Amino acid sequence: MTAIEKLSGQDLQRLDSEHYLHPFTDHKELHRKKARIITRADGVYIYDADGNKILDGMSGLWCVNAGYGRDELVAAAEAQMRELPYYNSFFQCAHPPSIKLAAMLTELSQPQLNHVFFTGSGSEANDTIVRMVRRYWDLMGQPERHTIISRKNAYHGSTVAAASLGGMKPMHEQSGLPIPDIVHVEQPYWFGSDRSLSPDEFGLAAAKAVADKILEIGADKIAAFIGEPIQGAGGVIIPPDSYWPEVQRICDEHGVLLISDEVICGFGRTGEWFGADYYGTRPDFMPFAKGVTSGYLPLGGVYVSDRVTDVLIDKGGEFFHGYTYSGHPAACAVAMANIDIIKREGLVERVRDDIGPYLQQGWAKLCEHPLVAETRMVGLIGALELVRSKDPVERFDQKQGVGTICRDFLVNNGLVMRAVGDTIVCAPPFTLSRAEADELLEKAWRCLDLTQQAVAGH
Repeated sequence: MTAIEKLSGQDLQRLDSEHYLHPFTDHKELHRKKARIITRADGVYIYDADGNKILDGMSGLWCVNAGYGRDELVAAAEAQMRELPYYNSFFQCAHPPSIKLAAMLTELSQPQLNHVFFTGSGSEANDTIVRMVRRYWDLMGQPERHTIISRKNAYHGSTVAAASLGGMKPMHEQSGLPIPDIVHVEQPYWFGSDRSLSPDEFGLAAAKAVADKILEIGADKIAAFIGEPIQGAGGVIIPPDSYWPEVQRICDEHGVLLISDEVICGFGRTGEWFGADYYGTRPDFMPFAKGVTSGYLPLGGVYVSDRVTDVLIDKGGEFFHGYTYSGHPAACAVAMANIDIIKREGLVERVRDDIGPYLQQGWAKLCEHPLVAETRMVGLIGALELVRSKDPVERFDQKQGVGTICRDFLVNNGLVMRAVGDTIVCAPPFTLSRAEADELLEKAWRCLDLTQQAVAGH
């Protein structure tokens, strides 16, 4: 073994503090607490340097859809790296993995989505879309149509354009964002509203906010609307059933391009291949990443509709945009192997018909806990709303950090779930067994009890 392989967990924590800048991290706090060092994984479990076995209720970062320890994916990467480890897609070149994957992806998608542009991440995918959307309208002779509507509290990535599309105030405040011609409307978060409207009424009202913004700015200036079918990082905001059909109708009425951000919802998370399929929308663009490789290698991309590609190809000339690793051969090979696994094992159907409904049933029962005012779950993506009082609903003071308290109890008791404010979110691998689902639910209830005890009297 090399010297680096012999390092203890404490040694790794020390080096981490000295050299490694983490994403979305208060580094002063991390240096005090020290990082948890994850050393291996198998199935739905991760293991840390102290030997703790932890059920991964977040699929890594919403991405390990097929579970850990998939030798087929390792083999696909190795075989491709031995054959052709890298070549680019510039200068009128291509290679078999990217071509085959593009064709495979279009077979999974809606009929109007017949072209794919590859990136390295979801952030890059959404940056690409900003470029493509604006180029499309320029070519259509409507250069004034550059404004893109998004939603408050949305997350579409961390690059400048993608973070601008997102609607998270802390990201904007640190970076002087958003860039021009990106605006935001209210998210379809019924529980976070005053709940004076029924969910269906609220869904229509939230969709109307899109129409109102189009009319405020002028339809002749609106290029596109972007939204995650279910807002993931924003707290698993599952819109009322009335929302997406009305948004589609509004976009159709005003000729606005529709972007369905499938970075989290894509490749089976909702029990359908894509969130657009679950909600019945017909997007012009679908950015994807994460689940396309189950996180085994970085890969992202953009589905682009015939409406757009017909114009870009016929009228656009050279499109001055791309990445060194667009269509990386090894990543594409892993993606194909991953999609083969999902198909062969019927994992999308399993999420829809088997483990999804099973976990949903148990998840709903967590609402019986005194701290939980609402549970929600579609497929294998869900959330719990933690409150001080359920009747009437009274939320905790955000300064208490109750969600973070609960999250820490969870991981210390062998379960990873994520806190978004006082919302606890969950998105386990599709390979989760019923026994493992029971374990997840038992640990969740136990940690809700511990959280309740910790905040009692505060």
